[in-house]
Amino acid sequence: MIKYSKNIETLNAEQRRQLCGVQDEFLNIIKNIFACEISIDEEQILAFIDEKYKNAIDDVFTQMMNCIESGKELKSMDVQIIAETIFNGISHDVNHLYKKAVGRSYEHKLIYPKTIGQKQLLDALMSKDMIFVSGPAGTGKTFLSVVYAVTQLRNEEVRRLIVTRPVVEAGENLGFLPGDLKEKVDPYLRPIYDALYFTLGQVQTERLLEKGIIEIAPLAYMRGRTLDDAIIILDEAQNTTPMQMKMFLTRMGFDSKMIITGDMTQIDLPSSKGSGFIDALNRLQGIDEIGFVHLHNSDVVRHPLVKKILTQYDDQK
Repeated sequence: MIKYSKNIETLNAEQRRQLCGVQDEFLNIIKNIFACEISIDEEQILAFIDEKYKNAIDDVFTQMMNCIESGKELKSMDVQIIAETIFNGISHDVNHLYKKAVGRSYEHKLIYPKTIGQKQLLDALMSKDMIFVSGPAGTGKTFLSVVYAVTQLRNEEVRRLIVTRPVVEAGENLGFLPGDLKEKVDPYLRPIYDALYFTLGQVQTERLLEKGIIEIAPLAYMRGRTLDDAIIILDEAQNTTPMQMKMFLTRMGFDSKMIITGDMTQIDLPSSKGSGFIDALNRLQGIDEIGFVHLHNSDVVRHPLVKKILTQYDDQK
């Protein structure tokens, strides 16, 4: 262990408080990740740390101070992501992530990428006609795709937003569930509604659904259609068959963009059927107009425990 110090005299009292977090929450996050001791006073940060992490922890505090001095309000998730990515040897300029917002929430809060992988997703959404996004739960695949699509709709870049996903029965037969078809399939589409409510609010979402400007439907409803001037999102694409995927991809019309998201670790298809998502990833490499973004456990932006759970499952395959 070596002694590490960093001058913070440029920060005022409020900025030093932000650096520490409420009840030293931010410092405790960094302590746990780097397995070190940290203290702070009006003049400096002092830490006792493994020598190989000296530059890394300095980078963490530099990033945090840059954010604070630029007026950004740090949250525990920001600190967790900054510290973990730098600890794992990945260069992480958090200020670079905040140069371009994906969109804004119903309450007018700007929504930015949180990780390098999410920034790559935003870049692909802005530059490609068709984007395949793979990654585990919690990486923001569906959420960021919906936020981006709603932004394009608000800006009148497209006329419609269509969101679909395959309905794969998991132990229950839809025919035995109560209600009409909409009531039967809506639970499968709940994550889509959640993302729309977050960005548009429930009242505006329902209004746009009634007008047909936003459409949420099972994948089977896409057959035979040509979708012009729209953003079309296929969610949970790992549960499509190759024929379903081909059917969906060939629905693309003029002035449209397709976003296909999937998690290859959560395939619910019978073992006898191959995943159309994996098949398409293998077939379509090399087409310039198609973007491929692969998110990883380091891009998970849920509770930190989710990352640990995913890592344990990955390690014990």
